[in-house]
Amino acid sequence: MSHILVLTTLPDAESARHLARSLIEDRLAACVTIGAPVESMYHWQGAIETATEVPVTVKSRGELFDDIAATIRSRHPYELPEIVAVPIIDGSPAYLAWIDAQARPR
Repeated sequence: MSHILVLTTLPDAESARHLARSLIEDRLAACVTIGAPVESMYHWQGAIETATEVPVTVKSRGELFDDIAATIRSRHPYELPEIVAVPIIDGSPAYLAWIDAQARPR
């Protein structure tokens, strides 16, 4: 069974907490880490933009990615939210087993 980290950013801590709680309540994630605000710089619609954003890391199982992505899109205020999955290629067997036990949709 593959394990993933799903990365996204949100405009503020409140929206990050709402997304995190939704993913945890729906058992799509074993853990969601909400980071400290960062400054992002990016191209958007022909201009270079900067914004303060809150990074979010979702720890889950690869088979749940489509549902995680759909949840992020449905709760995200951005027109084009970052939704990137990174495979976990190795890890503590006990921690990976914990992810398996917790990320189990009802």
